[in-house]
Amino acid sequence: MDLSVQLAPGHEPGLFLINPVMTASGTFGYATEYQHLFDIQRLGAIICKGTTLEPRQGNPQPRIAETAAGMLNSIGLQNIGVEALIREKAPVWASWRVPAVVNIAGETVDDYARIAGKLDNVPGVSALEVNISCPNIQAGGAEFGTEPDTAATVTAAVKAVTSLPLIVKLTPNVSDICRIATAVVEAGADALCLINTLRGMAIDIHRCRPVLGTVTGGLSGPAIKPVALAMVYQVAGAVGVPIIGCGGILTADDALEFIMAGASAVQVGMGNFTNPRAPLDVLEGIERFLVQQGIEHIAGITGVARR
Repeated sequence: MDLSVQLAPGHEPGLFLINPVMTASGTFGYATEYQHLFDIQRLGAIICKGTTLEPRQGNPQPRIAETAAGMLNSIGLQNIGVEALIREKAPVWASWRVPAVVNIAGETVDDYARIAGKLDNVPGVSALEVNISCPNIQAGGAEFGTEPDTAATVTAAVKAVTSLPLIVKLTPNVSDICRIATAVVEAGADALCLINTLRGMAIDIHRCRPVLGTVTGGLSGPAIKPVALAMVYQVAGAVGVPIIGCGGILTADDALEFIMAGASAVQVGMGNFTNPRAPLDVLEGIERFLVQQGIEHIAGITGVARR
């Protein structure tokens, strides 16, 4: 049985995964925190938490709120900064078999380019995932990924300074996801990740105040799975690069839906909080399904719901 996936077929040497199961940025730390819980080397790839130019303390508390079918978060990209990542985390990743992908975030286009440039040719860093759901401070705080032009500008700026495979993670907070996807692919994205969190909020009725310190936050978990699945299905028919499905994937059945919708790989996010072994459970469930169905290669079911 062959579960392998090439996520950057147009790139040399590409981004080869032994299987399609990845972790989602911001939900798995730097992966070193999970080594004692299960063999993370069995995964297809790990995505580290969002990385910025300088260390960030993140947003004011409270930062997390449970919802009926998921969670809201407003962590605010708390992280150690790119220099500390290169110094402390990348050397560890360099000794691993599983590829480590760095999620990068910025407040300006130049931020993205500078981070990408610093990470180029760093041993242990296999690819970049560009988070264009960040607020663009030069455009009044609107997300980079909400307009084709700004999404493409960030993608092109990063592409110009790195030799690494480039994944662009799209925001769902748009009116036409296919326009954004097409723009970033034309600007040089090797693969796309769909989707980031949906904007949402919760109110404490006893305090008569928003629950989160930032009022609104990102909604993740099972609540957003139908939205994510629909967007993966749409974008799979609009672009010619591999797609990574993300949003509400807790089980192998969830992952298989995304793969059948057109995703070449999947990311497990919120599921890591409720079950630290969730990525491995998803992988083993996919393996069982393929054996039961007599399918020898994962490509045999990729996009099958679109045929």
